[in-house]
Amino acid sequence: MTEHQPGALAGIRVIDLTRVLGGPYCTQILGDHGADVIKIEPPQGDEVRDWGPPFRDDAASYFVGINRNKRGLALDLAKPEGREVLMRLLEGADVLIHNFKSGTLEKWGIGYADTLAKKFPRLIYCHITGFGPDGPMGGLPGYDAAVQAVSGLMSINGTKESGPVRMGSPIVDLGTGLNAAIGILMALYDRAKTGKGQAVDCSLYDCAISLLHPQAANYLMSGKPPQLIGNAHPNISPYDSYKTKGDAVFLAVGNDRQFERLCAELGRPALAQDARFRTNADRVAHREVLRGELEKLLAERDGAALAEKLIRIGVPAGAVMQIPEVFEHPHTKHRRMVVRQGDYSGTGIPIKLSRTPGSVRRLPPRFNRDGAAVLEEAGYAAGEIAALEASGVVAAKRRKGGGEG
Repeated sequence: MTEHQPGALAGIRVIDLTRVLGGPYCTQILGDHGADVIKIEPPQGDEVRDWGPPFRDDAASYFVGINRNKRGLALDLAKPEGREVLMRLLEGADVLIHNFKSGTLEKWGIGYADTLAKKFPRLIYCHITGFGPDGPMGGLPGYDAAVQAVSGLMSINGTKESGPVRMGSPIVDLGTGLNAAIGILMALYDRAKTGKGQAVDCSLYDCAISLLHPQAANYLMSGKPPQLIGNAHPNISPYDSYKTKGDAVFLAVGNDRQFERLCAELGRPALAQDARFRTNADRVAHREVLRGELEKLLAERDGAALAEKLIRIGVPAGAVMQIPEVFEHPHTKHRRMVVRQGDYSGTGIPIKLSRTPGSVRRLPPRFNRDGAAVLEEAGYAAGEIAALEASGVVAAKRRKGGGEG
């Protein structure tokens, strides 16, 4: 790998027991910024290794996309000997993150309150769950799409004709991963002042509800339930996707001055002085009439060219682009939002730090790629490592049977 600066989190060691998406997304963020992330997989492997096609080197793109900058160790934590290895690794760790079902670590005798907090008082312990550890739904498993449904997120996505629609990106998992990373960093900052670790509780359900903006704020103030309005915005107009003779264009007009500029560019400056459209509140009240007026003006315009001109005169707009177009766009390349190293391609690092930038230092690990090196660092002799592999505590190759429930 190319030499890189160490990153803002250099010196922080993370023991990562997470699988699937929310947890691995969180730890990739930490790893991108210099943390030493040791990804511990069960003998069956992280099941998203199989979530393809496409595949490369026996790993699906789903796994590759969220597991760079990590070292890989396969460990059977269901065995007491595997848990002994974990406890030794925690002696040099700053963070432990997992997404096992609530009660699993307690069943194994390594729960946070009873064991880990006492043995490792400086440890930051992060548990990602579906619904939290307690309450009416506490301990139940959580999956992105199911939580989108029960949290109300699906109810605000779609049209009257389509009904509620799952958001195409697993926004709940990704949002939970982001919140978990923020929580871990907050806890590390507090530890720097107090010397004490703490637990970070991050559930998909809580994070999903926190994403209900502005619909939740609207409902809590007005008491009126949100309605399905497709691409439109409940509080702003015009804020929607419009057909043109080329690409569709999205207009995100947030104030009266922007609306005036839009009308002038479309050749109808008088539209901004129409009593039905003078203020945002007026435009929201007459959104369907306004939509009809704009559709007539946009019908013969080229969406991409119009969006480019509008945004440069201060009117937020964008052509509705496809993924291949996005990754070939000059600005995507300028912002380094595609990284390529050998056969590896991935999205870039969105957090740009001026003095301690993040970087891709390690490619996503093959199964147990770094197992021997990690154990050697923890003080295991070659013979001990061989014995762990022979007993199946450390899995040199993936076992059949898929991931854990």
